[in-house]
Amino acid sequence: MEKHSLDTFFRPRSVAVVGASPRASSVAGQVLANLQASGFAGALYPVNPKHREVGGIPCVRRLDDISDSVDLAVIGTPAATVPELIETCGRRGIGAAIVLSAGFREGEPKGAALEERLLAHAHHHGVRVLGPNCLGLLAPHAKLNATFGKGQAHAGNLALVSQSGALCTAILDWAAPRGIGFSALVSIGEAADIDFGDMLDYFALDEQTSSILLYVEGIRHARRFMSGLRAAARMKPVVVLKAGRHEAASKAARSHTGALVGSDDAFDAALARAGAVRVPSIGQLFSTAQALASGCRVQGNRLAIVTNAGGPGVMATDRAVDLGVEVVSLSRSTLDALDQHLPPAWSHGNPVDVLGDAPPARYEHAVQACLDDAAVDGVLVILTPQAMTEPSEVAHTLITTAAKHHKPLLTCFMGDEQVNQAWRSFGEAKIPHFRTPEAAVEAFATLARFRRNQTMLLEVPGPRTDARAPDVEGARLIIEGALAQGRAWLGGAEARAVLRAFHIPALPLVHARSASEALVAAETIGFPVAMKINSAHITHKTDVGGVKLNISTAADVRHAYTQMMADVKRAQPDAELDGVTIEPMSPMRHGRELLVGVSRDASFGPVIAFGAGGTAVEIMRDRSVALPPLNATLTRRLIERTRVSRLLGAYRNLPAVKLEAIEAVLLRVSELVCELPHVVEMDLNPLMADDEHAVVVDARLRVAPVAPASAPYSHMAIHPYPAHLEMRAQLTDGTDILVRPIRPEDATLEAEFVRTLSEESKYARFMHSFRELTPTMLVRFTQIDYDREMALVAVTEDERTEAGVARYICQGDDGSAEFALVVGDAWQNRGVGTLLMQRLLDVARRRGIKTIQGDVMGTNSAMLNLVRTLGFVLRDHPDEPALTRVTCDLRNVPL
Repeated sequence: MEKHSLDTFFRPRSVAVVGASPRASSVAGQVLANLQASGFAGALYPVNPKHREVGGIPCVRRLDDISDSVDLAVIGTPAATVPELIETCGRRGIGAAIVLSAGFREGEPKGAALEERLLAHAHHHGVRVLGPNCLGLLAPHAKLNATFGKGQAHAGNLALVSQSGALCTAILDWAAPRGIGFSALVSIGEAADIDFGDMLDYFALDEQTSSILLYVEGIRHARRFMSGLRAAARMKPVVVLKAGRHEAASKAARSHTGALVGSDDAFDAALARAGAVRVPSIGQLFSTAQALASGCRVQGNRLAIVTNAGGPGVMATDRAVDLGVEVVSLSRSTLDALDQHLPPAWSHGNPVDVLGDAPPARYEHAVQACLDDAAVDGVLVILTPQAMTEPSEVAHTLITTAAKHHKPLLTCFMGDEQVNQAWRSFGEAKIPHFRTPEAAVEAFATLARFRRNQTMLLEVPGPRTDARAPDVEGARLIIEGALAQGRAWLGGAEARAVLRAFHIPALPLVHARSASEALVAAETIGFPVAMKINSAHITHKTDVGGVKLNISTAADVRHAYTQMMADVKRAQPDAELDGVTIEPMSPMRHGRELLVGVSRDASFGPVIAFGAGGTAVEIMRDRSVALPPLNATLTRRLIERTRVSRLLGAYRNLPAVKLEAIEAVLLRVSELVCELPHVVEMDLNPLMADDEHAVVVDARLRVAPVAPASAPYSHMAIHPYPAHLEMRAQLTDGTDILVRPIRPEDATLEAEFVRTLSEESKYARFMHSFRELTPTMLVRFTQIDYDREMALVAVTEDERTEAGVARYICQGDDGSAEFALVVGDAWQNRGVGTLLMQRLLDVARRRGIKTIQGDVMGTNSAMLNLVRTLGFVLRDHPDEPALTRVTCDLRNVPL
């Protein structure tokens, strides 16, 4: 694949600083000084018509006055001048610009107009823009400090991307004395062009970055954010601090779900599903950064604590319980080993209290025993400086012990002067160290959550989860009929009809507009019955006297109808009433009231909620949320994260609920929101569940018109596995073959396929020699985002052998993509390449891709002949004489 479009920002050969001045208050002048101080080896060009030289470097009046080529422009002039400067960058071939200036969208209305002009010039000329209103960026490995902040950064493996420039400077100041280094620090400011998604996409493949930290205030392009986040988190830890936690649910919400689920819930669900992890505070971001910088990784959630004081051990345990970290019970063999080396008065459990007079050897034996315990995933060592304590000697002992184990060792040496040398030793040895027990436990919990979320990232469900296909067209016609009548809410029979189209069980009902009709309905259904008011203007029927339960006689039906109509009219006189619905009472003797809901987040699309149901759901506020599509694993996790899940098992005289029935409802709701973008809000409340089945008792859906979409599932943040692209075909020699999108579980298949390629085939595809794919490459190739890329594999019918793979990756928002194809040596000249490429081009066209291109070795005549027959245009490569660039305009190729 080609060099990333952001590479120039981090590895420029020359930088122009527009607005540089010797004035102390000059933002651009500070940037120039930082570039000089960082030791940047490339050419620097100050640009300012008011000065002949700045910082000892000759200054030019305009960008056009620079005779040599420029890779990166840093602009610190007033906002009104910036759009034309971007236009000049485009004319000059400067493809990267950092705009430090404020006064754009964040300011007055005219600032938004300036930003539009800036972007128009940038898009026209292909200039990528960081900012505006940003601090700039640092790339310590390239000795590049293109910021106006004070201080330099150590080179390391952490990348920080922040919407706040102030936070960048604070983290830089915090990291320096701790010896923590960065691969990059980036302030994206208003993110008019380059945003989190772009940066995540870049750092996912950056070899100098092993972990990524994000500070987020708001998401402008959610789909791009999720795409970049999922790509990055597949290969390295991503830790996010989001500001602005608040109650986002509107007080005027028209459903229980709308009142329960806010934008922050959706953000949490998005991060978890993307395999990233969120921290709630700056302190925890710092703690996690320190652990990540040390290379600390955990395989589970079980922690052992070794301490020389009881109080700090209890503090660590309390915080672990708060965060769901298991302070694990030590095995019998571990306890026996500890008994051999610790005094009789030791705690005989976890936390392991080695007592206040513990010498280094006692710490060594205790930590060694805990690390050897198979039930322990990590060890926290706490030391308080007491009269007989030797902090520095204990630290050296722990460093030696940690080097022998793959399990993480975290330390908390409490105090200051007496433990300062130990802190320095831990820093030099890359052992994560913290000043408080709580901070250490928080860091371990964050790393454990990251590990747990990684398993969710591997779940790639399709939109369909049931063997019975839903009647999508029937449900769509019901919704469109309501919309044609100007109605947004579906209730009663309409809502149940949509549910049944997706095989979601719901109690039947009969609509009645008079007391006599209500009686006939009750006799038809059979007593006892429930009566509910029918009105599009009433959300919570119980609040206005609109629900009567357990009606047992004909006389009671007539009385209930008359009374209900009067009560509701009195409580809500402006509501239009359309009679009542008569429904059978749920026959469940041991049922639990649950809620399943859907809401539409402005950024992340459909969100599915599960929790306790009934009339008091807003008070109980027991719910968990997830982004669709769901599968069985994700559904179980959704249920397990609620308090009501503990009531679903057997207790007292109640049998356990049939969890499979609840899971089936959730899976079918996931299908519904995948296939019906019209649904923006839904309440299934209550969903009654017992030991035999689960059934919807009441349902309401809010729908809205849908704009024509360029691609399926464009209303969702996560693209489902595109099962509809699977196809069976026959090769020219009669061999039956399956062509389908690649899946994460294909990693072994893909590794074996590449391993068996000849050196010639490997070089033709990857343009360099190697033996086999690295783990990182395998992840990159098999765990893809189906929204922005596609990989089609041709496999034998038993799916045990891969014959070839073709893939494309979208290159940006301009509708272009890059492709690659490789066919196994044993499968060549049998039609595999033609089949894969034809299918890939068809998928790309339907996706809305306009042009697709690739680079082919000039000696690869078979590939060149293939693409020529498919309508590609062949040209000489602009930079590599040995390559031929092939391009196909898909707009000229009919579907």
